[in-house]
Amino acid sequence: MRRQGYKFELLRPTGKQVRDLRRFAGARRFVFNKALALNKEMYTLIGRKHSHYQMDRLIPAWKEEFPWLSEVPSQTLQQALKDLYRGYTNFQEGRAKFPTFFKKGKKDSFRYPQGFEVDNQNGRVWLPKLGWMRYRKSQDMLGEVKNITVSESRGKWLVSIQTEREVQTPQHPSTSVVGMDWGVTNLATLSDGEIVDQCQPLKQFLPKLKKLQRGLARKKKFSNNGKKAKAKITKLYRRIANIRKDFVHKASNNISKNHAVVCIEDLQVKNMSASAKGTKETPGKKVAQKSGLNRSILDASPSELRRQLEYKTQWNGGLLVLVPPQNTSRTCPKVLGGCGHVSVENRKRQAKFVCVACGFSAPADLVGAINIKEAGLASLACGNTSSAVRTSAQEPTEATQVQRCA
Repeated sequence: MRRQGYKFELLRPTGKQVRDLRRFAGARRFVFNKALALNKEMYTLIGRKHSHYQMDRLIPAWKEEFPWLSEVPSQTLQQALKDLYRGYTNFQEGRAKFPTFFKKGKKDSFRYPQGFEVDNQNGRVWLPKLGWMRYRKSQDMLGEVKNITVSESRGKWLVSIQTEREVQTPQHPSTSVVGMDWGVTNLATLSDGEIVDQCQPLKQFLPKLKKLQRGLARKKKFSNNGKKAKAKITKLYRRIANIRKDFVHKASNNISKNHAVVCIEDLQVKNMSASAKGTKETPGKKVAQKSGLNRSILDASPSELRRQLEYKTQWNGGLLVLVPPQNTSRTCPKVLGGCGHVSVENRKRQAKFVCVACGFSAPADLVGAINIKEAGLASLACGNTSSAVRTSAQEPTEATQVQRCA
């Protein structure tokens, strides 16, 4: 069974529809925050929270207390509570942080689990209390529609349609195994010598973005000219995000389709991109330089590349292998005639690897990719494989992970 999400932009919603979209998103946010506050208060008093069933029974009382909630589809309010309790579960199982309060204008969304209609042929959906709405049909949908999520992103309203269908795992057309070393200069260097160049759209548009932000700083807050300047910045950010997403999709498609087994490092991007400013007592060093590096790391989207490779390799009948990143770029590769010596001195320069023991030299990213491949093959030989499947309303993220031998 495969669950897949399709996201489309809603086309020219009417003024009333836009107002209703904002009201529904606001009501969903209100119910989520109110339930979270009640649970926090109850936990402080007696050490436990309300059950999901108990919280569901409070919705009719809230509708009497706040009549405007009655104008919102009841299902979207119930889904808000479902999201909250899923957040509790994810926190208890170590997959996410504890749920926090939603803020207006950030991640505004609501979901319909049923009662909708989808006209795939004509590119439109019918949503309760909103009516028919057209979307920009960029591809056909496959499978039975399970739910629809409407969200706002950078001034645009989007509709995410999740489908479910039976599929048989295909046999991958290739038999090759490849190691992939992610980097800031190049997006990826493969162990077969292929190099995927970096895109970094934020870096390309940074001068224009700074100019627009300086213009916004000179405008009076909440003035019409200020709103226009802010809209230009939002539009530019949307363009940057779309370029990045398109580039990463194409790169992950090529890698997952051309190689049956892809070995990558299990990088902790959050730690890699942490600030270096330190504290008042122990201030950090080279804060500006580290800030620029962090911006380059996040602009290259290593987490998004890994997320897409996780489900695309599996869908193509392949396998994604995660290996520990320690010393992958400091080990002299034996498969290339090296000696296997491990030392930090082997990589004095970022781009060049030179073994201090045997004198072997090669591009550092290529050496890292080869070592990642060898570590992945060793992990596969141990036989400790496990499947991990994560759900997403926007896009499938099914993955197969391989753990290191104990």
